[in-house]
Amino acid sequence: MNILQKLLRLMAVAALALSLWPGALLAQTARNALAAPRIESFNVDEVKRLSPGVELSFELYGTPGGLATLRIDGAVHNLSLAEVEAGHYVGVYTINNRDKIAARSPVTANLRVGNQVASLILNESLQIGVGAHAAKAAPPGQLQIEHFKVDPAAELTGGNELNFSVIGTPGAQVDLTIAGARGKVLLPEVKSGEYATTYTIKNNDRITRNSVVTAHLRLGDNTTSATLGKPLQSDSAPAPQQGSRVCNTCGVVESVNLIEVKGEGGYLGAIGGGVVGAMLGNQIGEGTGRTVAQIAGAVGGAYAGRALEAKARTTNHFEVVVRLHNGTTQTVSYATEPGFKVGDKVKVDAGVISRLP
Repeated sequence: MNILQKLLRLMAVAALALSLWPGALLAQTARNALAAPRIESFNVDEVKRLSPGVELSFELYGTPGGLATLRIDGAVHNLSLAEVEAGHYVGVYTINNRDKIAARSPVTANLRVGNQVASLILNESLQIGVGAHAAKAAPPGQLQIEHFKVDPAAELTGGNELNFSVIGTPGAQVDLTIAGARGKVLLPEVKSGEYATTYTIKNNDRITRNSVVTAHLRLGDNTTSATLGKPLQSDSAPAPQQGSRVCNTCGVVESVNLIEVKGEGGYLGAIGGGVVGAMLGNQIGEGTGRTVAQIAGAVGGAYAGRALEAKARTTNHFEVVVRLHNGTTQTVSYATEPGFKVGDKVKVDAGVISRLP
């Protein structure tokens, strides 16, 4: 075995030690288990005219901690949205003289979390009075919405939920618009051809019992639509009690994430690793070859030693993301496993999460 082969073997052993350092496998498994990002709603404040200097204000709700960007067809620049609170992204695009933006220009939102990206095209026009984007009508028999229904809410006030479901052509993108609520609501495909979601009414919504709700099912360039034929409020809705209030600090656990905070290796790790590397290098070759191996072993060992020390200083904590009934999110950090799982009904009070019965 020549000197180069022995050096390569030493480097492979050091790399294996780094990959198996305590906590590394657990952190990697947690990262791989993270759900794909999703965009819950996407809307724009329509303007009276599309001329240079006019501002277009966009708003997006989705997975927190991501990078949200917009591409407006006809615009010379893209727009990055700022996350003003967990999962809530906003941004303003100012039209310039070189833009060729039209009322129905498609606007595409991308939400990147890690290496995964969720995309969505705005279903609104940019100019007041123009209406939603026109789409190609579906060829007869190709796209269909067989059923469109809702579980009515007892009260149409902030924090209450409306459960929508659509059954139609599988493999499509489905969203709906609610008169009195901004933007559109996405319905993920929970089974083949079955789409469902829960919409939590926001405090600034103006939804009424007979608000028009329209579902859109898209596949490629074609679309078909259906209007809900049922009221949004149940007939047996109880009369509101005097002094009753919606619990705005109550919600549902949306995700539990393991967060790894990397440490930094210091000189002690580098010195210790260098000594060990030099000792290993001393066992390789003879004469000049042994000297080369000692130097290479010291350098490689110092690097590995510093990396191992950094791994030793790495700390992990858990972040629990709670979607509150008012549509916002709260993130609470825990030093150890918090004991909550996705879907748990909880209450957040002064940064402390408690499970609801």
